[in-house]
Amino acid sequence: MPDNLPWFAGGAFPLYLAPMARYTDFGFRQLCKEQGADVMVTEFVQADGLLRGGPQAWRAVDFTEGQRPMGVQLFGSNPETMAEAARRVWEKVRPDFIDINYGCPACKVIDQNAGSSLLRDLDRLGAVAEAVVKALPECPVTAKIRIGWDHKSIVAMEVGKILTDVGIRALAVHGRTKEQGYGGHADWDVIEQVARELPIPVIGNGDVRDWHFVARMRRESAVSGLMIGRAALGYPWIFNVIKQTLATGEAPEPPTVRERWATVFRYLDLLLKGPYKAKPADDIAWMRAKVKSLTKDMAGSRKLRPAIDRVKSLDELRALSQEHLAEYGEPPGYSCWG
Repeated sequence: MPDNLPWFAGGAFPLYLAPMARYTDFGFRQLCKEQGADVMVTEFVQADGLLRGGPQAWRAVDFTEGQRPMGVQLFGSNPETMAEAARRVWEKVRPDFIDINYGCPACKVIDQNAGSSLLRDLDRLGAVAEAVVKALPECPVTAKIRIGWDHKSIVAMEVGKILTDVGIRALAVHGRTKEQGYGGHADWDVIEQVARELPIPVIGNGDVRDWHFVARMRRESAVSGLMIGRAALGYPWIFNVIKQTLATGEAPEPPTVRERWATVFRYLDLLLKGPYKAKPADDIAWMRAKVKSLTKDMAGSRKLRPAIDRVKSLDELRALSQEHLAEYGEPPGYSCWG
């Protein structure tokens, strides 16, 4: 295994936190790291935005030494622009790797002929990857793809060979097509085929939800690691659950509702003191979706989530948390294992 991808060395089977727009920010990554996530990738950043010097784009790539190994994910369709953006990121923050997004199905990304749109333009896809690799002789470049645009055009193997030929060092494969979005089921047969045939590490992504699945993939699959996305959004504890259960055969106790609320406020504190510190603490409308994600399947969450949509300040959120704890404070929270 290459020295500059040490998280795969010695037969290790790393668990990645998947990059998710608007959610895998500085604070959420910290929570997942503390719970045992092995490798992090920033939410994707537009190459053009970085080159324009946009503060929001540069805040998104900020991270601490404690969050390493850390990758910065870029998206775009112009090889020269992508290469220059990658070079500037490397010079400014020195990530452990640069990751190229060929998987996002969002319309605003597709309209720029970026993300999964490039699965229909393999010449440009390869040109983007080659330009970024050449621009970064000291930094490994990886990529994330979907298996194809739709079920009539499954191109994961072809894409994997193109990317390997131009120097991509590892490949994450989400087992859905662009047309599927996040519906249906991930096709792990395609992921497995890619993992068995490519000479680089392949990280499987899609429907990774519990330790049973991770144990089976580690035992039976050719993938070199797994990427966890939506299952971690409401439950960053999932990484610890998986690792502790695999190591000891016993699942840890789930956090109580009180512990989950403490995590919510710690998360907000991380955001306000981290790269988002310019945001005002007395107006938390920008945080609501982030807070709601951490209440997923919490006791009483059906009533709680619309109430979160109405809070305007940290004081109002604290008052809401006390009301919720008065009713649900003692029962254990959501358990992600079966």
